[in-house]
Amino acid sequence: MIRNYLRERLSWILLVIALQLLLLFVAAIDRAIPFMPMLYIVFLSLLLFGAFLLIRYSKETRFYQSLAAWDDTYDLSVIAAPESPFEGVVMNRLSEQTDKFRKETSQLVAQLEEEKDDLMSWIHEVKTPLTAMRLMIDRMSDEPLKEQLRVEWLRIHLLLDRQLHQKRIPFIENDLYIEQVKLEPLLFQEIRELRAWCLLKGIGFDVNLPVQEVLTDAKWLAFIVRQLLTNAVKYSEASDIRVESGISPEGHAWLGVSDGGRGIDAKDLPRIFDKGFTSTRNHEDPAATGMGLYLAKKAADSLAIRMGVESKPGEGTAFTLHFPRSNAYIHTLGM
Repeated sequence: MIRNYLRERLSWILLVIALQLLLLFVAAIDRAIPFMPMLYIVFLSLLLFGAFLLIRYSKETRFYQSLAAWDDTYDLSVIAAPESPFEGVVMNRLSEQTDKFRKETSQLVAQLEEEKDDLMSWIHEVKTPLTAMRLMIDRMSDEPLKEQLRVEWLRIHLLLDRQLHQKRIPFIENDLYIEQVKLEPLLFQEIRELRAWCLLKGIGFDVNLPVQEVLTDAKWLAFIVRQLLTNAVKYSEASDIRVESGISPEGHAWLGVSDGGRGIDAKDLPRIFDKGFTSTRNHEDPAATGMGLYLAKKAADSLAIRMGVESKPGEGTAFTLHFPRSNAYIHTLGM
């Protein structure tokens, strides 16, 4: 800040120095003016001017130092009160712009909330004809066509479900109920939903659950598992998907979902949870949206679930959910 202060006052500093040099020049060419006393006066003047700059530095930069430390919030009370007319002009403009942005932000938030509510309402309304379509598909006698329609129906259902949870994730803390969740019925329900798709692709499930219960939220765990199973089915062909549970050496329960699909390149692994990231190897894959794992990771983070992944191209991918203990939930979620 002192460098900026000196640059701001540079013209005045140069003017004072120039005036002092002018006095010395006049004393040097005019024999009637003693040079040494004039040099002493110039020295004292410059010394006093330096002290003046030093004293004024803290006073004149207090406002700008608080402005530089401002954390871009709408709270202007953290900025020092203006002490000069120019600082007053800056503060007035900041207040006007802050009020303007606050109003615009409130309007945008209200608009986004309205659009979110409209979308949520639309999703719930679409579920009604989807349910009717499912009943009509189940009554069809043409089995090959029925299975194909079931798969397409399932894709629409999963897309709507993902969109619904995407809108709910920012407010997930308001929708959590931590309890002991039985894994077997939850997993079998999700596998049953994917049955038509799995039959079409020749995919089976190998379920081994030594640990039957985990401490978490049932609804959001089901969403996370749904994304992992959907990814496993999407990128596998005629192979088994393994679902296992266990206890880690640290005493944490874990749930693993592994497949024998196409796998993930090592360079892509750090980015698979990024929003919108699909793949660098299969960049134009129409089946990839880049949203499933992103939403699953966000939900897992909100539940204090650590999500790990291991994969080799051509050999498959294994996702592991590490659940916290009860005291970790108390610390993380404030229960």
